[in-house]
Amino acid sequence: MCVCGCVWRGVCVVFCWGLLLSDGGGQWGNGFFPFFDSIEWFPLMNMLTRESTYHYCNLCFCFFLVPLKISFRLSLPADQPVDMMNIKAFTLVSAVERELLMGDKERINIECVECCGRDLYVGTNDCFVYHFLLEERPVPAGPATFTATKQLHRHLGFKKPVNELRAASALNRLLVLCDNSISLVNMLNLEPVPSGARIKGAATFALNENPVSGDPFCVEVCIISVKRRTIQMFLVYEDRVQIVKEVSTSEQPLAVAVDGHFLCLALTTQYIIHNYSTGVSQDLFPYCSEERPPIVKRIGRQEFLLAGPGGLGMFATVAGISQRAPVHWSENVIGAAVSFPYVIALDDEFITVHSMLDQQQKQTLPFKEGHILQDFEGRVIVATSKGVYILAPLPLEKQIQDLLASRRVEEALVLAKGARRNIPKDKFQVMYRRILQQAGFIQFAQLQFLEAKELFRSGQLDVRELISLYPFLLPTSSSFTRSHPPLHEYADLNQLTQGDQEKMAKCKRFLMSYLNEVRSTEVANGYKEDIDTALLKLYAEADHDSLLDLLVTENFCLLTDSAAWLEKHKKYFALGLLYHYNNQDAAAVQLWVNIVNGDVQDSTRSDLYEYIVDFLTYCLDEELVWAYADWVLQKSEEVGVQVFTKRPLDEQQKNSFNPDDIINCLKKYPKALVKYLEHLVIDKRLQKEEYHTHLAVLYLEEVLQQRASTSGKGAEASETQAKLRRLLQKSDLYRVHFLLERLRGAGLPMESAILHGKLGEHEKALHILVHELRDFAAAEDYCLWCSEGRDPPHRQHLFHTLLAIYLRAGPAAHELAVAAVDLLNHHATEFDAAQVLQMLPDTWSVQLLCPFLMGAMRDSVHARRTMQVALGLARSENLIYTYDKMKLKGSSIRLSDKKLCQICQNPFCEPVFVRYPNGGLVHTHCAASRHTNPSSSSPGTRT
Repeated sequence: MCVCGCVWRGVCVVFCWGLLLSDGGGQWGNGFFPFFDSIEWFPLMNMLTRESTYHYCNLCFCFFLVPLKISFRLSLPADQPVDMMNIKAFTLVSAVERELLMGDKERINIECVECCGRDLYVGTNDCFVYHFLLEERPVPAGPATFTATKQLHRHLGFKKPVNELRAASALNRLLVLCDNSISLVNMLNLEPVPSGARIKGAATFALNENPVSGDPFCVEVCIISVKRRTIQMFLVYEDRVQIVKEVSTSEQPLAVAVDGHFLCLALTTQYIIHNYSTGVSQDLFPYCSEERPPIVKRIGRQEFLLAGPGGLGMFATVAGISQRAPVHWSENVIGAAVSFPYVIALDDEFITVHSMLDQQQKQTLPFKEGHILQDFEGRVIVATSKGVYILAPLPLEKQIQDLLASRRVEEALVLAKGARRNIPKDKFQVMYRRILQQAGFIQFAQLQFLEAKELFRSGQLDVRELISLYPFLLPTSSSFTRSHPPLHEYADLNQLTQGDQEKMAKCKRFLMSYLNEVRSTEVANGYKEDIDTALLKLYAEADHDSLLDLLVTENFCLLTDSAAWLEKHKKYFALGLLYHYNNQDAAAVQLWVNIVNGDVQDSTRSDLYEYIVDFLTYCLDEELVWAYADWVLQKSEEVGVQVFTKRPLDEQQKNSFNPDDIINCLKKYPKALVKYLEHLVIDKRLQKEEYHTHLAVLYLEEVLQQRASTSGKGAEASETQAKLRRLLQKSDLYRVHFLLERLRGAGLPMESAILHGKLGEHEKALHILVHELRDFAAAEDYCLWCSEGRDPPHRQHLFHTLLAIYLRAGPAAHELAVAAVDLLNHHATEFDAAQVLQMLPDTWSVQLLCPFLMGAMRDSVHARRTMQVALGLARSENLIYTYDKMKLKGSSIRLSDKKLCQICQNPFCEPVFVRYPNGGLVHTHCAASRHTNPSSSSPGTRT
């Protein structure tokens, strides 16, 4: 049973041509039938038809082969349309009326037709050749009309009909087959050539439209000889013919077409491809010549059209493969022609038009008694025995528009591409771009967005055509008007989607994606404001994350339209970015401040306050920064002060903001003031006494306030106190006496000790640390930091002072005695051992001071040995110099009046000179002047 339900007895192989049909794009072999593109197809068909009988199903286009042991089944795609005959591609136009050709002679019949340019030739059964001149009159909105003017007619001198006519315009010759003989006649006057050259014994013939001889003054003719199973190749010149090849075939050839060295032959039972140069033949597929006449027609370079079994028009290349799916025409087809992209077939009652793109029948024209169908350089001519007609194609643009109206986009595009050969380049490009744009809108309306995007790009669509479909996206100032005639039939997106919100959302997402892609390409040139404004509106409406990305990069959003749209959709933060991009920073900051204050609602950024601070930090408008300084500081002193502390380095170098002005502003914000002074003193290291003193006073006040507080913030107090101590220790710029006065009675002995140390009152400072604080570790640290960067004697003096304070308390002060022992044992190298031994009490044992004594001895030995090494090195160097001096003295120097001073170039007047290591001699006064004048030339580096 075939796919349509019909039953054929004994069927075991079914080929359904539906799957061979186009997938809509003309690429029929891409999906199910990859093997159809290979050379194995025709041998397969050959084997099937040779070993079985066949039947054709007219309902589902199935080709049945019986009986075989192979079972193969294909099915029609579910979405393949059945009826595609809704295109009017051709109109039948009369070219030569019956009366013009034969007048009252009823017995005259047309046997053959040839057309070359405007020249139309008709051969009749009474051995006449008629010459007509065709005048074509194009009609803008429809098919062209033709008028034939009879030029002359001539009898060929035989009593047989004229079987075939072929024009060789390069030779100005007409080849006429009559009575198995091909004669050469002049194309203009129909006179035979004077030489009488002819080809005899020809049953039929074909011209090689892809000649191999390379001679422009001859044509290649292939004839089927009346001799059985013989093909002959001739070269035909203006007045002579020359045979070049004779080929024998396995069966009697019935029809032939030629392309280069390749012959496509219809033999008695099959079609073959034969290379007459190499002698290689390849079988294509069988057919039955007894049931119907064969058709072999060259349709293009190395490609032929053949009438296959079951009413199929098969395509074959010279390689023996088929690169196109077959077309289904009548089993009684008489003739076939190709007018791209159509295959035209003629049978007893109809002319049928089939598409080479999807193999569907597109048009049917009633035409009875027709027996000739041929195409001549794109012009298709049909004829009955009494009249000649032309299949005038409708304008391609109208055909294409009809296809587009039927939503058949791929067919329309391929048809448009095929029209390139017939239309001037500039005109074609304009037409093709418009077709691509129309096709894009068709795909867009069907929500085929990927296809639509490619078509829009290829068609160089004015993107505003697409934007205009979306209400209110184009700026109000835009002067855009849609293309006329329109590219589509939709007023807007609402009509296109019929109010379907889901479809509308998909369309908007597509436009967002498309505009984002094209905004940085040449497509956007001249329309950047329209594109970016539309993109901003789409982003705002969809609450899309890319809205902010658009506004913080280079964009061309129109301020008026965009601001109103952002405000409508409550995108106030984005509106601020828009203001900033348009150099309206004051409006931007005020809008953001309103969001933070809660005057307007926008949750875009939860850290908007920090964003404002950061924005003001990098803002170059000083007035704007000062205007909002109080606001940011009131919100948070620690964060707000960053407006001043984190300003870019280049701006700080310009001193755009005077520190004194900032300090004056921050007086109301103590925490911010401390942060800013820390920035000046610690980060920027400004060497200004006022800032250091001010910071120290603020630290001190905070420490005093914390000590007076009863809230128990011990950790905070120690942190601030540590900052104060570090500042007092590290800085040398603050006013020491002023701070000492502030510390009087404050109960801060450590800070007092540091300040006394800054005044050089080390004993007083150490006394505080030892006797008031009882902090012996702090006393040792005091000695260390006070001696940083000073000479060793100064450090030694400090440690001796501390030791003296420890020992001054006497033996009874056990705690201080232990501190003294620890000091000596831990810092043995910082003391003069001899002096220390005189200071120590006699009651202290050697064992108690063992670490100190060992350290002192080790340091003393190390110092002595270091000095010995230095002394040895000095003696060695002196010995080297002495040796050099002796070497210099050991050689004699001859002095004469010819010797010249190397500096002044004057002779020596007395035997007194200076000799340099390089042997140069100079006057003593010249050597002295060289040493006093660094710019003088130096003959040597050592004397």
